[in-house]
Amino acid sequence: MRHQKKGKKLGREKAPRKALFRSLATSFVIYEKIKTTQAKAKVMRPIIEKIITLSKKDTLHNRRQALKVLYIEDAVKKLFEVIGPRYKSRQGGYTRIVKLLPRKNDGAEMAILELVDEKE
Repeated sequence: MRHQKKGKKLGREKAPRKALFRSLATSFVIYEKIKTTQAKAKVMRPIIEKIITLSKKDTLHNRRQALKVLYIEDAVKKLFEVIGPRYKSRQGGYTRIVKLLPRKNDGAEMAILELVDEKE
């Protein structure tokens, strides 16, 4: 039975899927936006939101939790020193998905996952 099994598989086994999510999350933190398919953007959104929520409170435990998701320690440092304080007063909704034109070679629906400005 599939009870309480949520999330998309994206045509991958567990380990490659986890590696994909970790690499996309690391790129997102470093560049503050990523261009990817809509399906991947929709799956990445909750992962990114959770690590930004972690980064609002700078503790050793939260840094180690973020290191479980992100590959690079510099990304964790940026998350806790730049991105976390930026959204200190915001309760959630740190990201937005902007739809783009389909990709030329295979017609996949593309999107940009980016941070929302703190002013909005």
